[in-house]
Amino acid sequence: MAYVTNITEAAAAKSGVNSAANSAARAPLIFTFHGTGGDEHQFHGLAHGLVPQAAVLSPRGDVSEGGANRYFRRTGEGVYDMADLAARTTAMADWISREKAARKPSVTIGIGYSNGANILASVTFAAPALFDRLVLLHPLIPFDPPPQPGLAGRQVLLSAGRTDPVCPTPLTQRLADWYQAQGAVVSLNWHDGGHEIRQTEVQAIAAFLADLG
Repeated sequence: MAYVTNITEAAAAKSGVNSAANSAARAPLIFTFHGTGGDEHQFHGLAHGLVPQAAVLSPRGDVSEGGANRYFRRTGEGVYDMADLAARTTAMADWISREKAARKPSVTIGIGYSNGANILASVTFAAPALFDRLVLLHPLIPFDPPPQPGLAGRQVLLSAGRTDPVCPTPLTQRLADWYQAQGAVVSLNWHDGGHEIRQTEVQAIAAFLADLG
């Protein structure tokens, strides 16, 4: 079954969201969010492999940066168009809410990498009840989110490289500390590399979701 990739309905004719075949009520539901230049296939298969019984929805970012897919605009490395981020966060949260209402999942998981982790994190700042578990791979949040007590009890896995030139380690640690301050249950996974995803991160995700798979 095909779904709109782009969050705005006007873009529906151009592309679609990949979905795992299993859409049974009360099955786990996983949303995956690609990095800049990726597409809906980047983590779709990984999520389905880790939790085979889950429905998996993988939206493609509908912002083009020199032909590279993104979920929101920026004016430079680490410099976000905050008005665009706010608008696209609202649109994404609304779309996720509709999918959850239709599927009634037992648990909802978000997996995002880089720009995908950033839009996923932004959604949780605004609508904390949408996800039960979060996997944020190499996120970069260069601003201080407001307090969000609705994140209490949510499970969060953050993973990053200690020499990541895109996502400096102090900002990763600050984000982990912020989630913990909201009452989330936070796991922080580091590797010694940069912005690339390493096998140790895949293993950490597998362990994080092991009780579901």
